[in-house]
Amino acid sequence: MSLRFSKMHGIGNDFVVLDCRATPFALEAAQIRALGDRHRGVGFDQLLSVEPARDPSCAFYYGVWNADGSPSGQCGNGVRCVTAWLHRAGALACGEDLRMESPSGPVSVRLLDATTVSVDMGEPVFEPPRIPFEAAAAADSYPIVVGTDTLDIGAVSMGNPHGVLRVNDLADPALERLGPALTMHPRFPQQANAGFVQQFDRSHLRLRVHERGAGWTQACGTGACAAMAVLHQRGEVDDRVAVELPGGTLQIEWRGRGQALRMTGPAAFAFEGEWPVSGGLAARNG
Repeated sequence: MSLRFSKMHGIGNDFVVLDCRATPFALEAAQIRALGDRHRGVGFDQLLSVEPARDPSCAFYYGVWNADGSPSGQCGNGVRCVTAWLHRAGALACGEDLRMESPSGPVSVRLLDATTVSVDMGEPVFEPPRIPFEAAAAADSYPIVVGTDTLDIGAVSMGNPHGVLRVNDLADPALERLGPALTMHPRFPQQANAGFVQQFDRSHLRLRVHERGAGWTQACGTGACAAMAVLHQRGEVDDRVAVELPGGTLQIEWRGRGQALRMTGPAAFAFEGEWPVSGGLAARNG
């Protein structure tokens, strides 16, 4: 008895994708952690489930779970992988638009070719209660104390909370300490993805992200969107920006308030596999 899965990645941000269109998702947090273990399991940053839509305006629903078993509201690289997975499963043609339901709401995608996906990520959310982030009022930047440091961060939600800090050097050893500390900062009551962004010019950024529930990752799609949105809100970047991450580059477009932000990038299959699970679970998902 086994659980069939697809292993995928979006510029190095890796996923296990489960087909739950006909059988309900039934993994518990401990089983997700076991599957996500990079030494004893398959290994992933996030687990993605493809399920029937709850919202009648959407074609499918996708669930997102971090490697530690905790749920997530959104995953930019993940939605591109789900789109490519649906194409491979015969549910979506190249050039076709599709509306899907994420844990944080509807998302519209366009499959440009078999491995390239453009995603309407919605409008970035800067209001502190909706991120959520503890602040008296919305601002372009916030002073925040992390240990003995006072940082000047931006805070935004792209379906999940982000703290964004501009830095001069992404190789600065201090980031190894600041990433986890910012992720767990009490002003982010649901924790946050901590993004460290280096700016080269108005259309080129470089980014590292420490994700809640996953740690340092090769790429973070919502993190790239968040970094661009924070700097655009400050008037520091153009409407179209290339965001370079350790695993590759994403194109982010946003024209500002009242407009949806769009992310474009690749999705790749690594392999198909089976994971041994208990008999009851396999009967529901195998």
